[in-house]
Amino acid sequence: MRTPWRISGFIAAAIASLVITTGTSVTTAHAEEERQDPLLAFNHAWAMVDRETADAIEHSEYLGQFADRRISTGNDGTSSWTGRYLLGKETYLEFFGPGDAPDAVAGDTGLAVSADDDGDLAVATDNLHDLGVDPVEFTQVTDLGDGKPIPWFDVTYTTATHDTFFSWAMEYRDEFLSDPRLSFPPPAYEGDVSRDRYNRDRYLDHQMRDVIGIQIATTEADIEKMVPLWRAAGITIRVLKDGGVLAFDGMTTIRLLPVPAEEAGVRHIVLALNEPAEEPHTETIGNSTLHVGPGAYALWTFDPIEAEPATRSSGAGEPLHPAFGG
Repeated sequence: MRTPWRISGFIAAAIASLVITTGTSVTTAHAEEERQDPLLAFNHAWAMVDRETADAIEHSEYLGQFADRRISTGNDGTSSWTGRYLLGKETYLEFFGPGDAPDAVAGDTGLAVSADDDGDLAVATDNLHDLGVDPVEFTQVTDLGDGKPIPWFDVTYTTATHDTFFSWAMEYRDEFLSDPRLSFPPPAYEGDVSRDRYNRDRYLDHQMRDVIGIQIATTEADIEKMVPLWRAAGITIRVLKDGGVLAFDGMTTIRLLPVPAEEAGVRHIVLALNEPAEEPHTETIGNSTLHVGPGAYALWTFDPIEAEPATRSSGAGEPLHPAFGG
């Protein structure tokens, strides 16, 4: 079930496309080609940025007012990670600095799509089989501090081997959302495992509402490996002339830009605001710049960083990368 509030799909696609396609020719998706209610939608993205930028994201006074920012350490019983989280209504962002998470280097990125309705991940997984992909499936667990890991969410992905970018599909477990120690709100409808329920509503006290556009630079090999998952989820896909991809789930536009591994990293993020900004504002955050307004949108740009080319793989098992879900 999707939230009743939504930026017009055409407006979101147009804003994100104009801002983040870096001049690449692409035709806006036609209404009849869009799937208005995909099985899965953008949940969050993570990025391993340079230390200066990670520290600035953590300590910026302005950013703490702009977004629901949280600094948190996760633990799945075998490894831990410390992230900086900016949460919206249905989506969020997660940032790491060097040394904050296992098996990741500056320039690495990840992106999750998730189900709002119980059972939709299983349908998307079946669709992957129909596309000729033999996906990896498992249940991610988390430790709430008592040494007894509990199911957190179910995961599906296409391959554990990647260069700099990893995408996975997920579905929160109802027993996690219903655990009284966590104080999540009750389900709004039968089978509610939604992003809205998970994120709560503290975004209302800040300007940032949701992620509506993101550009990530990664290798062509990673694009080819990860995009079938989004197709299986019912997300609208455009393959661009440069070998990149434009994907749209009804609210968030994702642009994957093909580059050599050493040039990988997050480039741009477009954010929807709760209310139009009264006055435009520009804030430098480490080696990134956040432009807020005019209007009800913000653009966050990141300077290129010197990434370290490497192939991440754990064979047929779970990929070693920062935090499935924060």
